Amino acid sequence: MNDRTHRRKLGQNYLIDPVILFEIERAINPQDNNLFFEIGPGTGALTSHLVGQNRKVIGMDLDQQNIISLLARFPKNDNEFIHGDVLKDPLDFLLKTKHRVVGNLPYNISTQIIIKLINYFDTIEDIHFLVQKEVAHRVCASNQSKDWGRLGVKISALFETSILFDVPPESFDIRPKVQSSFIRLIPRLSPMIALETFSEFSNLVDQSFANKRKGIKNNLKKFEINYKRLNINPLARAEELSIENFISIFETIER
Repeated sequence: MNDRTHRRKLGQNYLIDPVILFEIERAINPQDNNLFFEIGPGTGALTSHLVGQNRKVIGMDLDQQNIISLLARFPKNDNEFIHGDVLKDPLDFLLKTKHRVVGNLPYNISTQIIIKLINYFDTIEDIHFLVQKEVAHRVCASNQSKDWGRLGVKISALFETSILFDVPPESFDIRPKVQSSFIRLIPRLSPMIALETFSEFSNLVDQSFANKRKGIKNNLKKFEINYKRLNINPLARAEELSIENFISIFETIER
């Protein structure tokens, strides 16, 4: 397997555009005493914009060769580089103190990574990710947009989200066949649900979107819900409901 095939298998499209890297650094705005968790640092293009005398980067990469390169490139800094799989490995170090999470994510697993990070909501200061543009619109959607769906609903309950800017394919050394977007997720100061109930909320959202042609009442027919009292049209489809509507439904269901 040649290097290019190996990298495509791992979803490795490295940023090489210095202008985009500068814009990402400016958006993240690293500060003294920040502790970053970088997912998929690759060979360190973004890492170099994060490290500093009073800052630390913990990087996790699936490619052992990248870890070797990172350790060689940043030997004098108080950083840590871990060979691991962010989806499979425990991330318990995130529970110890506040982290800022960043990364140029492999497009095929970006949503799974975001959902896993919800488990560490209480100790995440903010999240900045480069993802496929289509995913960015789903993550940052509202019920006023055509991209509103189960992913946006789940994330909206806990995070304020925004798309900061788009990144064209030519900004990468191996050009992806899709457009990319840089997004920001900030934990809500007052989460709309308790973190310990997220799994139940997630299940409710999945059931709400189970059949997109059916109204919310049909999709949730196993629950006794007074839609009139909640001021929700029982014939409305899930994508027509706001995050506030979903929260109201969730709070009325006995668990």
